Amino acid sequence: MTASVVSAKRRPRSRATFTSVLGELLLTAGVLVMLFVAWQMWIGDIIISAQHNAEGAEVSAEWAAEPAPELPPLITDEETGEEFYEPPILEHPADGQEFARMLIPRFGDDYNVAIAGGTTRSVTLDKIGIGLYTQSKMPGEVGNFSLAGHRTTWGKPFNKIDKLRVGDAIVVETPEGWYTYRFRTLEYVTPTQVDVLLDVPQMPQLDTDERYITLTACSPLYSLAERIVAYGVFEGFQPRAEGPPDSLAPVDVAPPSV
Repeated sequence: MTASVVSAKRRPRSRATFTSVLGELLLTAGVLVMLFVAWQMWIGDIIISAQHNAEGAEVSAEWAAEPAPELPPLITDEETGEEFYEPPILEHPADGQEFARMLIPRFGDDYNVAIAGGTTRSVTLDKIGIGLYTQSKMPGEVGNFSLAGHRTTWGKPFNKIDKLRVGDAIVVETPEGWYTYRFRTLEYVTPTQVDVLLDVPQMPQLDTDERYITLTACSPLYSLAERIVAYGVFEGFQPRAEGPPDSLAPVDVAPPSV
């Protein structure tokens, strides 16, 4: 009697079927994909961003250790009598060719990201950092110095572009010295509005003797629906022989009190 009861309680083991095995494999694959996405969007970004900044600090130190180039011409403003250095104009780089570093105190004291020619993901944006548009002017040149960068993934150099405040310094460092621009305004446009890259943004009919900077990135976060565009105006050039400009002074990055 006891044996029959025990026998009755035993249940046959279920056999693995193609469907059950496939389901487990798909579940495992889904977990792995989620882990990869998490790494790519958060952990990977932290690691890559830190690498970019560390490499930038090394490059800046190397430039500082080299003999300073000759001072550029000193110009006197006829109206104000103020003196300023004529910014040296660099040659336009080839795709993937690094020529400068981007320093933005609002993004942190350690923010130091490479700027290279071209805006393709495979050559510049994913591997190096910030890309120079083909038709862009160079730092300090009359017209529009226009750049692109990621807001998410691959170190996300323009992740905090929407945190810029009027007057914030946007500094471009080269072996010759530092080009300082001041942030003025943000705008959201469609991806087809390439007129933001014109010498006078969105004004093809105008000529100019002004110097602008335009930073572009995708918006909103994790989407390609729009572009967020930050505009700035040129303030001045600081030769390397005179040391870093005051525009690189740290800023209070804490959110404004309500």
